[in-house]
Amino acid sequence: MWFRRALTIFAINGLACGVSDLALAQAASSSKPAKTAAKPAATPPAAPKSPAAAVAGGAEPVLIGQFGTWGAYTATPNGKKVCFALAKPTSSKTNPPNRPRDPAYAFVSTRPSEKVFNEVSVMIGYALKPGSESTVEVGGASYAMYTQGDGLWIKNAAEEERMVEAMRRAPDAVVKGVSAKGTETIDTFSLKGLSQALDRIAQDCKR
Repeated sequence: MWFRRALTIFAINGLACGVSDLALAQAASSSKPAKTAAKPAATPPAAPKSPAAAVAGGAEPVLIGQFGTWGAYTATPNGKKVCFALAKPTSSKTNPPNRPRDPAYAFVSTRPSEKVFNEVSVMIGYALKPGSESTVEVGGASYAMYTQGDGLWIKNAAEEERMVEAMRRAPDAVVKGVSAKGTETIDTFSLKGLSQALDRIAQDCKR
């Protein structure tokens, strides 16, 4: 799970700052997930990281294509290539309304060295309520999500391929969760461009 959390933080830093290093991402992954989501100070763009820090981490994310709302990225941490498609929600709602939270992101990642392809996950932007149900609704189907800290992954891995195929065809995905404080959230992600982004990263991270 540490790598998933590290990759998520590393990807977000790449978008917010324009420059990211895996060393800081790995350091973030070693902290408690709740603290990662709870600190609003982590949200504003920081100063670009130094090239030395990037070299120490071994990689920086590279945007290889923007397709609708989805960006396609590659990186090579520790000599192992990873690729991912990443997007922000097109709309977000909370109940009660206007509750503060960090930005949410959804991404689909591929790590050939681990034989992982098109793994769907969401960085929800807050610490999830332990034991609460989170779901992703796509194309009329609802997928139960495993939660840890501020991250979501599909509970039934056997459904993931079907979920990704649905995401390729559907207009949007709706992510529902409940925070540790009981706030309900609904994030809607446009899936426009996702199919092209997945095709693009498949070229760079082949099976």
